[in-house]
Amino acid sequence: MTLAELYASQPNWLIGTVFIVSLLIGSFLNVVIHRLPIMMEREWRLQAEAILNTAPQQDSGQPYNLITPRSACPQCHTQLSALQNIPVISWLLLKARCAHCKHPISARYPLIELVTALLSAVVAWRFGFNWHMAAALVLTWTLIALSAIDLDHQLLPDSLTLPLLWLGLACSLMPNQLSTITTQEALMGAMVGYLSLWLVYHLFKLATGKEGMGYGDFKLLAALGAWLGWQMLPLIILLSACVGAAVGIGLIFFRGRDHSIPMPFGPYLAAAGWIALLWGQQIVSTYLGFIQG
Repeated sequence: MTLAELYASQPNWLIGTVFIVSLLIGSFLNVVIHRLPIMMEREWRLQAEAILNTAPQQDSGQPYNLITPRSACPQCHTQLSALQNIPVISWLLLKARCAHCKHPISARYPLIELVTALLSAVVAWRFGFNWHMAAALVLTWTLIALSAIDLDHQLLPDSLTLPLLWLGLACSLMPNQLSTITTQEALMGAMVGYLSLWLVYHLFKLATGKEGMGYGDFKLLAALGAWLGWQMLPLIILLSACVGAAVGIGLIFFRGRDHSIPMPFGPYLAAAGWIALLWGQQIVSTYLGFIQG
């Protein structure tokens, strides 16, 4: 029996395998979420220094990227061993503290790993062992990284949104293999997704003199349109707006959040896009059946 036959006949094996592998992916996403904004900030500083013709700031001269240096405690900078990098388990065994300096380790790290594994397992359950599952997993992992970065920095990096957009368009070239939509639908989805939020942004700015969202939101919705087609855009916008409004109102009433403080919109777009990826057609069909009586 081949691996494909095993996963086809025993879907629980597939779900379990994807869950375990995605724990490791979640550990890498933690690195992306932490380091990518720092890498961008360093790049911006170098560009500003070149434009202003100022002396560059002193740094260690060591490469800093998603691979180098090795993970270390942010407090004492002691490098973590392989045994201290096991997703979720290491955090539990270390009792959420650094083995060297005993500084607390945020629960966010195992949370990202568990969320990545759980959402990936749902994708495996929904699509089964095929190319659709592989593509959906890549989309899921990227949306998790984008959501966390936007929550931290109110930033959706082009280095994630633009490759996601191009990958969605590339997948549409192989319908029934990686995509269920045509290239024309993907192109329209990308254009309509970008222009719809671009129009909302400029109308809001014209009416209030304020910027209601960032350009990264336009690019993320364009990427989701490329992956899911223009037909799913109304559902994504409606879901993200409803969830964002509910969360915002809840924070204002229950936690006293100042309503003038901007909130990142990317996580709500990402969540709505992920729901539309898995159940969009069923939601739209149920809604149309309801309004038609």
